[in-house]
Amino acid sequence: MSIPDRLYRFLFERADVRGQIVQLEAAYQEVIRRRAYSPVLRDLVGQAMAAAALLGSIIKFRGSLTLQVQGQGEQGLTLLVVQATSGGGLRALARWQGELPAEATLGQLCPDSYLAITIEPDEGERYQGIVALDGGSLAQALDNYFENSEQLATRVWLAADGERAAGMLIQRLPGEVRDEDAWPRAEALAATITAEELLQLSPPTIIHRLFHEEDIRLFDPSPLRFQCTCSRERVGAMLRSLGPEEVKGILQEQGQVEVHCDFCNQGYRFDAVDVEQLLRAADGPPEPPPTLH
Repeated sequence: MSIPDRLYRFLFERADVRGQIVQLEAAYQEVIRRRAYSPVLRDLVGQAMAAAALLGSIIKFRGSLTLQVQGQGEQGLTLLVVQATSGGGLRALARWQGELPAEATLGQLCPDSYLAITIEPDEGERYQGIVALDGGSLAQALDNYFENSEQLATRVWLAADGERAAGMLIQRLPGEVRDEDAWPRAEALAATITAEELLQLSPPTIIHRLFHEEDIRLFDPSPLRFQCTCSRERVGAMLRSLGPEEVKGILQEQGQVEVHCDFCNQGYRFDAVDVEQLLRAADGPPEPPPTLH
């Protein structure tokens, strides 16, 4: 039975605790069908998509949030990126070198790596937090991120199985504590969730099973979807940033300039006329090129 891609928010009415549950199917399938991911990497991509959706939901802003795992070695997982927009869009990709083990922890897939969370609001300053990738799973790495970088008591649970991806987050709200026992109680109850329950049960059912003795306010769900933000204009801006000599060199060598989006594999072709118009349109100094478009 198919499930809608949605995120549910809930609040402990008489305690300083909030939570989110996300379940993904269509958006997750749209991402993993575009590349031949091994099962271990396929599941990790799903967990990362759920994580990005959860993190974006606790930040009040208009813009995008990027979750990135950057590997330092030449083998294994070298890059995992998920971008979530405030409008509910999600896109993701992973890169790797060599064969990946059938079963491995996140630390084994990409040793000596780091986790970065980047927030890019439509208005205001860009913010980035970076921590060493500690823990055997992405959920543990995020727990460590909040403890070390944000100083907010937060717990995250993530699951994916190639069909669906899901996640749950609970967080202690900053400010004056109204119920000293609320956070340890909520944490202990949430820790009883299983991956199967997170993937198969509806979020309202999960919340009732875990917190039926608490006074919970459940908000209307927010829809999520696969959405790539690439465009011909963005690719053109990236090409202008390379400079006329490099772009003309590619054109002379290949007869056209062709760029494929890293996330959705959409192709953009520029012939000699397109390149001439593109370079003529550069009125001022180009902006630095994005690493991923």
